[in-house]
Order: sequence, then structure tokens, then C-alpha cells
Amino acid sequence: MVAPVRLALGSTSPVKRAAVEQVAAWLFAEWQLETLEVPSGVAPQPWGDEETARGAWQRARRARELTGADYGIGIESGVVEGPFGRVYAVSWAVVADRQERLGIGGAERFSLPETVVARLRAGEELGRLLETLASSEEARPELGAVGIITGGRRNRVDLLAVAVLHAFVDLLRQG
Repeated sequence: MVAPVRLALGSTSPVKRAAVEQVAAWLFAEWQLETLEVPSGVAPQPWGDEETARGAWQRARRARELTGADYGIGIESGVVEGPFGRVYAVSWAVVADRQERLGIGGAERFSLPETVVARLRAGEELGRLLETLASSEEARPELGAVGIITGGRRNRVDLLAVAVLHAFVDLLRQG
């Protein structure tokens, strides 16, 4: 009998867990997932791709080290300056294996409304900010910013699953 693949997610977020579970079911016949809260080592509201991806990497590396899992997974969301002077929400996932190889993947990005951007620049965090701006139905964690902005046509679980899938594919094709 083959032992299940051991996965460690550097977060206890139910949304991030659901994204990893979705991808693990696609990739592995047998798997186990452990979640643990580890610090990202970046600002509570990361700005830029580098800082956001670094937060995911630090979560992945630390989760793998603490658990001895086959793969450590980190997911981090942030905001980034982009085309046409807009600010976009971004999400990065990093998967680290026992040989310290990394798989890196991103999800699609989407622009944020100017009213939100002004408050972000004033120091507010996107997640908390959207909770105050959204109706109670829209503020469900699984919807996230993408769900609020798209009127529920997209959700955060699926968005993060794209980043996790891209990270695993990047790592597994390395060999």
C-alpha cells in the first residue's frame, strides 16, 4: 500500500484549506492535509507581487519544516499597482518540497474600485475593508473580494485553487 501524500498548509483559513483540498483531489489518489498557522513575515496588507509571493513562500517553507510533510503550501493575497494606474488584487501560492524546490503559481488579478484603493492607501486591509463595505450576504469568507466585486459570479476558493494548481504544476514538472 502506498502512503498518502502529506500536505501542510501554512494557514488555518477554511477558504485556503478548501482551495488546497480541491487541488489535492485532482492531483493525488491518497493525501492528508494538515493546517497550521505560521507567520507570513510580510505586512498584514502586502503591496506588490514580490512581497505577496514572499509571504506565500515563507508560509510554505515553515509549514513543511514544522510538519515534515512532503509538501508545504503557502497562499498569500495582496494588492499591486498595475496598468492604467489601477490597483489590482493578487494571490500567490508557493509549494515547497523536501528537496527545497519551489513551485510558484498565481491566480488571475482584478482591479479594485477607486473608493477601496483610497482606503487601502490610507492603511486599511482589503479583507477588513470589504467586510465593512459589503452586505452581510456578500461578506461571506468564501466569496472574498472577487465575490463581492463580481456579484457572486466568482469566489475566493476557486480563485485560490487556480494559484495552488499552478504552483503544484510548476513544481511537479521540475521532475
